[in-house]
Amino acid sequence: MSVSNSQLLELLNSLLKPEQVKDYCPNGLQVEGKTPIFKLVTGVTASQALINHAVSINADAILVHHGYFWSGESPCITGMKRKRIQTLLHHNINLFAYHLPLDIHPTLGNNAQLAKLLGIVDITPLQRNNPQSVVMQGKFAGGISPTELTHLLSNMLTKTPLHESANKTKIETVAWCTGGGQSYIELAAEKGIDAYITGEVSEQTIHTAREMNIHFYAAGHHATERYGVKALGEYIQQELGIETVFVDIDNPA
Repeated sequence: MSVSNSQLLELLNSLLKPEQVKDYCPNGLQVEGKTPIFKLVTGVTASQALINHAVSINADAILVHHGYFWSGESPCITGMKRKRIQTLLHHNINLFAYHLPLDIHPTLGNNAQLAKLLGIVDITPLQRNNPQSVVMQGKFAGGISPTELTHLLSNMLTKTPLHESANKTKIETVAWCTGGGQSYIELAAEKGIDAYITGEVSEQTIHTAREMNIHFYAAGHHATERYGVKALGEYIQQELGIETVFVDIDNPA
């Protein structure tokens, strides 16, 4: 079974609706390769290791959350970027990338998939006046202790999170934003949320957690964003019938 790169692009765009999201990079087909596509590799970031793996298994396309051409970076195709793109072009491999549209998709997105893993219910946007909110809120049915949440994150994400504890022995409400979403902790605390989960931590985040009495968990940028692109690949395989392989390139950050 195969599809053209334009058919895959059409499905992805109709599903993720990138035109509705203001982002820091182009979403969609970033590097054009061969058509038809028989085998698709999915992964978090279009690193050289992921590209090399795609080459080794004769993949025709790669789909990632973190692609190329970010705003503010040099537009020059040199060094590491040259090697990556040269490999894609030499092997005629398509590169598809979706950043914020994949974070916020209501069922396949990174936030939705993390909530599914952790058993969070009653999910709504934390930014209620923003339909494209990248930070969500919900509840743990019956509540959970801070230690239990640490263990849950460790077990589900296979990574021990950094936990800054608050003066609350039970967590009922939780807000989260996968990846680099630590800046939303203050908003979560202002809304009286018991705990905030994201991927990364900044120096000031710890002070905010302490002074605003909110449990804070930094569970890893990569670890919290594995599951959206994996779910998206499984959806593509089901809808289009092409072989899809999720490749997890380890990253401790």
